[in-house]
Amino acid sequence: MAGNRNTSVTGVITSEDGASESASLVARAALGDQEAWEQLVDQYAKLVRAVMRSFRFSVTDAADVSQTVWLRLLEHIDRIDSHRLGAWLVVTTRRECMRVQALQKRTLLSYDESLFEDMSVRQPDLDERVLSEERARDVRIAVQSLPDRWQQLLRMLTGDPPASYAEISTTLGLPIGSIGPMRGRCLDKLRVLLDS
Repeated sequence: MAGNRNTSVTGVITSEDGASESASLVARAALGDQEAWEQLVDQYAKLVRAVMRSFRFSVTDAADVSQTVWLRLLEHIDRIDSHRLGAWLVVTTRRECMRVQALQKRTLLSYDESLFEDMSVRQPDLDERVLSEERARDVRIAVQSLPDRWQQLLRMLTGDPPASYAEISTTLGLPIGSIGPMRGRCLDKLRVLLDS
């Protein structure tokens, strides 16, 4: 006998059969079944829109949030409890909405340059500058205590633009595969020197 199927206000099927159907869609979508993926999106799109509605986003921002939510689902589909997919989508949508909302609060969009005339550019406090200069001096001293070849490697890696591994290999006579490990040993030694 077939189970009872009800559709909630958000359009998501709510029954044992609906849960097993969703679980089946999730499993198939995780295996790359495009049709299953499209059915999942169709089935849960109203739920995602319902969560976004309370944030009153522009059409563009709502589309960006929705796209990010579906991308997150695609990234994590093999780890999601398929029976709790609706709850996962609600939480993920709400978090993405809050992230976008926070970004909007930090962004000031204006074409009127006069708005920025009264805004002073924050200069670092004297203490910050002194500490920064001391830290730079400590780094220079630590680098100078390294073997010459390591110093040369660091100069090449931190140049503007940085040297390619092929160029470093030719200049220092190192196999390309040993540049990364040497860089790691060099940075480890610098950390020890700077911590002491």
